[in-house]
Amino acid sequence: MKLILIGIQGAGKSTQGNLLSEKLNIPYLSTGHIFREMAKEKTPEGRYIKETINAGYLIPDDRTLQIVSEYLHRSEYEKGYILDGFPRTTTQAEAFENGIRKVIYLKVSDKEALWRLSGRDDEREDDTLKAIRKRIDLFHKFTEPVLEYFNKKGVLLEIDGEQSIEKIHEEILANLQ
Repeated sequence: MKLILIGIQGAGKSTQGNLLSEKLNIPYLSTGHIFREMAKEKTPEGRYIKETINAGYLIPDDRTLQIVSEYLHRSEYEKGYILDGFPRTTTQAEAFENGIRKVIYLKVSDKEALWRLSGRDDEREDDTLKAIRKRIDLFHKFTEPVLEYFNKKGVLLEIDGEQSIEKIHEEILANLQ
C-alpha cells in the first residue's frame, strides 16, 4: 500500500505516519527528515539544502523528485510506504505517479499549527517562527493546488486534523478499507 500524508507543518503528519506504519506494517518516510539528514553533510549539496530549508524555502522540484525516487527504489519500500512531505508542488505530483492508493490531507488551521509548533520539545534549527510562517505560506501557495490535483484523481482523503490523535487515526484506517 502506498500512501501520502499532506498537511502544513504541525498538522500531525509524523504522528499519524508512525502510527500507520506500525499498524499497516509499511515504512514511514519523511522528506523533511531526509533533507535534514542531507543538510548535516559537509558537502556543497548539504550546505545548499541546509541554507534552503533554514530559510523556509522549498528544495527545487527536479532535485526533490530525484532524491525521493532514489529513496523509494530501496528494497524496504518495495511493498509500500507512507510518504510525508511530498509532493509539495503540482509539478512534483504530476511527475510522481507511482501507484498511490490514497493521499491523506490532515487539515488544520494556520493558528492551530503555529500553536502546536510553539509547544514542541524537539525544536529544530529550521523551526524559527519566520521559517515556519514562510513554510505555511508556501504550503498555501504551492501545495493546496496539489490537493486539488489528487482530488480530481479521486484519491484524496481529507481529515479534520484538529481532532484527537486517536480519532484521526481511526478515521484514516476506516477510509483505507
